[in-house]
Amino acid sequence: MEMGIRGRKRRLVLEDEYWALILAGVGTVDACRIVGIGRKTGYRWRAELGGLAPARRAEAQQSERYLSLLERERIAVLRRQGLSMRAIATRLGRAPSTVSRELRRNTAEHDRGAYDPVLAHARARTAARRQRPGVLAHDEELHRMVQGRLELDWSPQQIAVWLRMEHPQRPEWHVCHETIYQALYHGTRRGLHRRLTTQLRTGRSMRGRRRRSDQRVPRFVAPGLLIDQRPAVVEDRVRIGDWEGDLIVGAKGRSAIGTLVDRTSRYVRLVHLPHGHAAQALTDALESLVEHLPQPARRTLTWDQGSEMARHDLVAAWFSEGVYFAAPASPWMRGSNENMNGLLRQYFPKGTDLSIHTAGDLTRVEHLLNTRPRKVLQWATPATVFAAKMSC
Repeated sequence: MEMGIRGRKRRLVLEDEYWALILAGVGTVDACRIVGIGRKTGYRWRAELGGLAPARRAEAQQSERYLSLLERERIAVLRRQGLSMRAIATRLGRAPSTVSRELRRNTAEHDRGAYDPVLAHARARTAARRQRPGVLAHDEELHRMVQGRLELDWSPQQIAVWLRMEHPQRPEWHVCHETIYQALYHGTRRGLHRRLTTQLRTGRSMRGRRRRSDQRVPRFVAPGLLIDQRPAVVEDRVRIGDWEGDLIVGAKGRSAIGTLVDRTSRYVRLVHLPHGHAAQALTDALESLVEHLPQPARRTLTWDQGSEMARHDLVAAWFSEGVYFAAPASPWMRGSNENMNGLLRQYFPKGTDLSIHTAGDLTRVEHLLNTRPRKVLQWATPATVFAAKMSC
């Protein structure tokens, strides 16, 4: 950094460098060290914006719409050489009005009639970062509708699509899901209180930049039928009754909840395991749940190779076309179930005791997820699709 840059201009340049590193995937601690600021400063900048880079700064890095510092320095040099505004604009490939506005804004009397490109750039960055009220801040009715569905655990994308479908005559309400995220993580300045972030599936108070994949290692190789022996029609997702199953495990592996997801409708059933998740306990609990499913909805079950399915020979008797196992360390073979397990973690967080949840709690969560619109279903609900397929 140039030694002559001090005060507000220096701080803005440091912030630009800091956010450029964050957007490039550098961690906060390393970004602070590279830029030369304290960790507390970097964390404060992130916390003030809910973990998000300033929107206009990110836009400026991707767009040539805004004058860069280099262009402003060239304007200063060419102006000192006596070139006209039109000639400078031609050299830069900009409209003459752009150069005219730039010089008019930054050669006022308090600047002694001189154009300072560094000061002009700092002013532009400050203006770009000024707080603007979002649409959710000034439209009370829209605010209430969005907040109400967030409180029902809808995602911002689900809300954005629902607004378009339910209110086609109100285009001013057709906000994108990113607008809702911005309103959440920028707090009341954009219209929503940050406490509502607890209603999101992740529950993060600050927006994360990366996610780590689940690297759970299978503990048991079942001597059963592998997934490549499963009927081919299961892959087509055209019928009800092909289920994917797994466990979500609580703190220290001492408690668990079983999950079953229908591949076609994404309809979910949860298995209450008050007596642990050993093979016999799971088998007994599955029998109780499956016997309440209609016979046409019991075709196949696909599970991972966990020891809890050691009695798969008994379970297979309840499914007309058998039980199958995914390959070891291949959760993507049960993609619908893995996705559902991620959704369920909003209600049953990792590292908590899952045995405290009653059968009634599980039924309530089932209802919330089965009546929530899903993008993969063209915004229909799993319950609607399941019922429609059963009636065919």
